[in-house]
Amino acid sequence: MTTPALLQVLAGQTTPRPPVWFMRQAGRYLPEYRALRAEAPDFIAFCMNPEMAAEATLQPMRRFGFDAAIVFADILLIPQALGQDVWFETGEGPRLGEMPVVGRMAELAPVAGDHLASIGQTLSRVRAALEPERALIGFAGAPWTVATYMLDGHHNRIGKGERATARSYAYAEPEKVDGLLDVLIEATAHYFRMQQDAGAQVLKIFESWAEGLPDDLFDRLVLEPHKRLVARSRELGVTVPLIGFPRGSAAHAERYAREVDVQAVALDTACPLEVGKRVQAIKPIQGALDPLLLRVGGDLLDRRVDQLMQAWGDGPWIFNLGHGILPDVPIAHVEQVLKRIGAQ
Repeated sequence: MTTPALLQVLAGQTTPRPPVWFMRQAGRYLPEYRALRAEAPDFIAFCMNPEMAAEATLQPMRRFGFDAAIVFADILLIPQALGQDVWFETGEGPRLGEMPVVGRMAELAPVAGDHLASIGQTLSRVRAALEPERALIGFAGAPWTVATYMLDGHHNRIGKGERATARSYAYAEPEKVDGLLDVLIEATAHYFRMQQDAGAQVLKIFESWAEGLPDDLFDRLVLEPHKRLVARSRELGVTVPLIGFPRGSAAHAERYAREVDVQAVALDTACPLEVGKRVQAIKPIQGALDPLLLRVGGDLLDRRVDQLMQAWGDGPWIFNLGHGILPDVPIAHVEQVLKRIGAQ
């Protein structure tokens, strides 16, 4: 049976060219996605519809032939599974209602995977449609990132880069925040087990808000919860490889790679090439093309792709963006990158 190139890299192998997929590769830059999305009443309903979500997942695979598909879902489905209202305002992004008490959420955490069974149905549909040489990725938001939305609620756009409300809670009400992280670790571990059982061959931990944290908060809110999430997932029977993405924390990347038992570390756009090389000496890496440069295209895009290939191409590396693809990226620029690395 053919082993997908992505799984080869996660096992520590170096492939003739890096396997490639893009964060948010299913999304608004694709006309077929926009047409499909228009058929759903709202974004949450779209995510929870296995037929629609599977189609969204497969659209970029048909168009570009990426080496991996990532299930179309959202990191804020976990708060919904824990009893918090979640909705998306057009042009504004996510909004969350009042957070339930931690004790009530703790009761719901072990059945979070059951509540989100429709995501498992999406994964099963996609796995059945994918060629065996292409990998299927499941994911969840990391505990701290999900907690920031749950704590900030409808104010989450205020101080967006700093996550000011959530960070203030972390200082002022440490027991409340640590209790919430405990719940999210448990719920996410069960969610991961469900995704694996439904066909996910890789699972990714999205820590979108690791940036800007001082050392003590990084350890408490990112490093330790990631360790515990991985350990709890393994206790529940998760055996597939895990990719950790502590976005905005290049200063901690080597320590993260050594201390968190993930199989690869995803790097963001601000991670220096030499830091990526040092992390790659510890375990496989993923990243880190700038989505803004993908939007610009041209010779600068070719040059940066070549720099990444030269710096990291002789070791285990998954080619990806440093964050999600932007809605206004020209399709031709995606094709340009794939041709440059020999994937088309």
